[in-house]
Amino acid sequence: MSLTVVGSIAFDSVRTPFGERERMLGGSAVHFSLAASFFTEVRVVGPVGDDFGPRQGSVLQGRGIVTEDIEHVPGGETFFWRGHYDYDMNVAHTEDTQLNVFAEFDPKLSDGSRNADMLFLGNIQPDLQRRVRAECNGTSFAALDSMNLWIDTERDALTDVMGEVDCALLNDAEVRMLTGEPNLARAARSLMGMGPGVAVAKRGEYGAALFCQDEIFAIPGYLLEDVRDPTGAGDSFAGGFLGYLDKRRAAGDSPFDHAVLRQAMAYGSVLASFNVEAFGTERVAALTQDEIDERLRDFKRITHFEVG
Repeated sequence: MSLTVVGSIAFDSVRTPFGERERMLGGSAVHFSLAASFFTEVRVVGPVGDDFGPRQGSVLQGRGIVTEDIEHVPGGETFFWRGHYDYDMNVAHTEDTQLNVFAEFDPKLSDGSRNADMLFLGNIQPDLQRRVRAECNGTSFAALDSMNLWIDTERDALTDVMGEVDCALLNDAEVRMLTGEPNLARAARSLMGMGPGVAVAKRGEYGAALFCQDEIFAIPGYLLEDVRDPTGAGDSFAGGFLGYLDKRRAAGDSPFDHAVLRQAMAYGSVLASFNVEAFGTERVAALTQDEIDERLRDFKRITHFEVG
């Protein structure tokens, strides 16, 4: 089992109605890696500056994540994001973004990362995604995320790389934006027409929807009474989803099997639910497998019903 993620490693300063943190560890690759590490070996690829030290690295290494492809740029500063959330915590309000070393990111993969069984391309520039995908020619299942910036500015390049991956995980607004379809079900079908055999529309606190072949599956978010910080929830969902798929793939199951995909959706939702219970990586970094299993059982209980 092995899963490579290529994406951002960041420092985030976040304010919500329930508290505030300065310069906490974040970034798409970090949140994804921590969630996926409960199911498979994870290798993380991304750039950092001199401000990223052993304390930050230990958060990843403490979960057994392979960090040899984290590139330390001498004299540089790590990607930084500052934002806040009001009571509608589905909406992030950006106050400051400093790309720093991420602006010149040129992914460099070791043989171990290049030969991973599964690959997740975080929402980096589409041409970089395409180059990494081509480099990982032994990967059996590749997935990507993207964002409205690339849909606005590099739609053709993004469409091209869509044709080279097996799975797309975007939020529902991005699926509609990319395809020009206002209806989510039609938009997801249009997205699959670009190449991915699996399309997942992330819907924030409302859950996620899965589209594969002629099958549709929707799952709610796990209802919580205490939500502190939603930053990284979508990446935690993706990490749980793909990490579980890799575990099942290693056991001989197809990652396109719809029953396996449904279970992966549930694990993704559970990992995302833990992520939002505390700021940054605080909750997931301290999470145990027993807690995941217990919440999954409860999630199954509250979503189960019988037709009378």
